[in-house]
Amino acid sequence: MSTVRFGFIGAGFMGKAHAQAARELKTCFPDAAATPVLTTIAAASEASAKGAAERYGFGSYEKDWRALIERDDVDAVSVLVPNHLHHEIVIAAAEAGKHILCEKPMAMSVAEAEAMAVAVERAGVRNMLCFNYRRTPAVLHAQQLLASGAFGRPYAFRGVYLQDWLADPEIPSNWRLRSDVAGTGTLGDITSHVIDFAQFLLGDISRVQGLMRTWVTERPAASGGGRVPVDVDDEVMSLLEFANGAVGTIQATRFAPGRKNYLGFEVNCEGGSLWFDYERMNELWISRGSSGTSGFERIVVGPDHPYGRHFWPIPGIGVGFHEVKMIEIHDFVRSVVTGENARPDFRDGVQNQRVLEALVNAAATGSWQDVVP
Repeated sequence: MSTVRFGFIGAGFMGKAHAQAARELKTCFPDAAATPVLTTIAAASEASAKGAAERYGFGSYEKDWRALIERDDVDAVSVLVPNHLHHEIVIAAAEAGKHILCEKPMAMSVAEAEAMAVAVERAGVRNMLCFNYRRTPAVLHAQQLLASGAFGRPYAFRGVYLQDWLADPEIPSNWRLRSDVAGTGTLGDITSHVIDFAQFLLGDISRVQGLMRTWVTERPAASGGGRVPVDVDDEVMSLLEFANGAVGTIQATRFAPGRKNYLGFEVNCEGGSLWFDYERMNELWISRGSSGTSGFERIVVGPDHPYGRHFWPIPGIGVGFHEVKMIEIHDFVRSVVTGENARPDFRDGVQNQRVLEALVNAAATGSWQDVVP
């Protein structure tokens, strides 16, 4: 395949991010397995789809996503819509023989996620879930260091994802604050990213304990004229145990004034520690050894780190969200062309969904919940 022809379903924030990354892939990855082609896009309305096609550079648009997945000139479908639509679209796309790139969280439930995984496996199509933050070069470097055994046995993981874009109670409601559309709030929206970090770095989580809170129970309606209820979680805290014996914590909220996109982790091991903060995404901090005189060393990512040679020739120039999305598109395209598995795949997504569901049950019951491997 010299090209992979994309059809996008969804034209919002993620539609823009995926289109920009696909359109510019060959600029930074001239050796990419194939060239992405933005063939067609469908959205919530015909007007939205038409406008996005013009802005993002698609050759055409469709009034209905069902027509999009039936097109012979679409090889791969990017599912970029609210969470409650993922299940139906993914299964239909798989049955139509399309390769699938899907935004997170994967589904509204474990049952939906498992059905989606079965559908892509039965159809034999490539599939990948968009936990793009794990493709940040500093995070990839951390994973390689841990996997190499250089830091020895892992003891503890501490993960956080703190934002403040909902801290003002007068910010109008949106689909992310509706359980019938989003499933959960902070849990699925951002805690799922920390769970992906945890399992990418340390392996499967085996059981969890958790608390969930909703701080603002109603907000102004987006359309004006009154207030509407909020029925999703605003704050999540969790204790973790990993299958390898390590322990961990996760805290996530969209109610942390001053924090913008503070996504980070620290991993402590018998031979040292690693620390990462996405707001300083071009740095990885490592501490080697366990003596009282050891301290953290700052590693600034550059061309010698994962994917670094594809971007800028000098360390410290830096990559951003756009470049990380480009890495994601690159790896998905390679998977489509070569038939190799691209991680995180839908089975990884099912496992992430199992942790999310276990946290909901833990918060409801006040007890530890096992996570089925």
